Amino acid sequence: MPQSSQPTAAMIVIGDEILSGRTQDANAHHLAGVMSEIGVRLVEIRVISDAHEGIVEAVNALRACVDYVFTSGGIGPTHDDITADAVAAAFGMPIGIREDARAILLAYYGDDQINDSRLRMARIPQGARLIDNPVSAAPGFVIGNVHVMAGVPVIFRAMLAGLRSSLSGGPLTLSHSFRLGVPEGTLAELLGALAAAHPACSIGIYPFYRQGPGCTIVLRSEDAEALAAARQALLAQLAAQGCEDFQEMSGAPS
Repeated sequence: MPQSSQPTAAMIVIGDEILSGRTQDANAHHLAGVMSEIGVRLVEIRVISDAHEGIVEAVNALRACVDYVFTSGGIGPTHDDITADAVAAAFGMPIGIREDARAILLAYYGDDQINDSRLRMARIPQGARLIDNPVSAAPGFVIGNVHVMAGVPVIFRAMLAGLRSSLSGGPLTLSHSFRLGVPEGTLAELLGALAAAHPACSIGIYPFYRQGPGCTIVLRSEDAEALAAARQALLAQLAAQGCEDFQEMSGAPS
C-alpha cells in the first residue's frame, strides 16, 4: 500500500448475536463509507463477543495505534450490555450514573417509565463526553479517541452523523475502476508490474462470476496526478493485451 497522509480509524463490532449469525452487521459498512467521504483511512474492523476482558483488550490495542476508534453494540439496558464498563476499565476510569445522561433519559421516558434497567444507559465513564442520540435518547460517549456507540443501525448512523463535524480528515482518496469480462489470472502479471511502476497508487483486482468469469480493477490514490498516470499506463497495457471492452467508473472519492 502507498504511504497515506490520512488519519486512521478502527472499528470494534461487539455482540454475540453478530458472531452467531443471528444478526447481520450493517454498521461497519456504513462507517467505512463515511470515513472515505471525510478522508479517514479505516484500517481494521474487529468483531468480538460480549466478553469484558475481550473488549478491554481490543480497545487498548486499537486506541494505541489509530487516530479514531469506534465501537458499536453493548450500551443498552440489559445485563449483557457491558461495553461502557469495559471501556471504562480500559482507561482505568470509574463509571457511574451521570446526572446529565440521567436527565436526558428522564426527559425521554418520563417519571413513570424510567427504571433501574434504563438508568444503566446513563452510566458513563468519568471524563467522557456524551454523543447525542436523536433517535432513542440514550447517549453514547467519547473518551480519549474512543467513540462508543449503539449497535442498532439507525441509532449508530444518527450518532455518527452528529460526530462527523468533530472528526478531522485528510486528503480524499480518488479512484478509477475498470470492469472487464476476463478472468483475473489473465491480468495478474500485468497488474503486478503496474503496481511496481506506480507506488503512489493502490491497485486491486476483484473477481466476479456472472455468465462467465470477470474482474474489476480498482486504482486508488490521494494524488490525482499519480492516479492519472497509473490510469493511462493501465489503458495502454489493456490495449496491448486486446482488452478494450470494459466499463470505467472514475473520479469519485472511494
